[in-house]
Amino acid sequence: MALQARRDALVASLPHGDQRKLEVALLMALEPQVYMFDEPTAGMSHDEAPVILNLIRTLKQDKTKTILLVEHKMDVVRELADRIIVLTNGTLVADGAPAEVIASPVVQEAYLGITQESSKEAA
Repeated sequence: MALQARRDALVASLPHGDQRKLEVALLMALEPQVYMFDEPTAGMSHDEAPVILNLIRTLKQDKTKTILLVEHKMDVVRELADRIIVLTNGTLVADGAPAEVIASPVVQEAYLGITQESSKEAA
């Protein structure tokens, strides 16, 4: 976690990225069967985010654990997800393998801003 040097600091005094690392460390110490992450890299710098993503990758290696990841950064989703479920305004619009879901016109329009018409114009 690379927090050893700050072990005596108050949590509130830690930079945001270190607070997020500590949250994940505390979660890991509980050894739950299900890990739930809500936008785990939100508010983190470009340099801090990989630490959290590497922790999630490590957790993912244990096939007895389930990881629920709520994330809007499609590059993170694409890399970490084995299955993607997409909701728009509370309605299920896609559920399946990452490549299949990301290629879905409904998902592209809702989350990537790509419409069928703009795809045709670009071609």
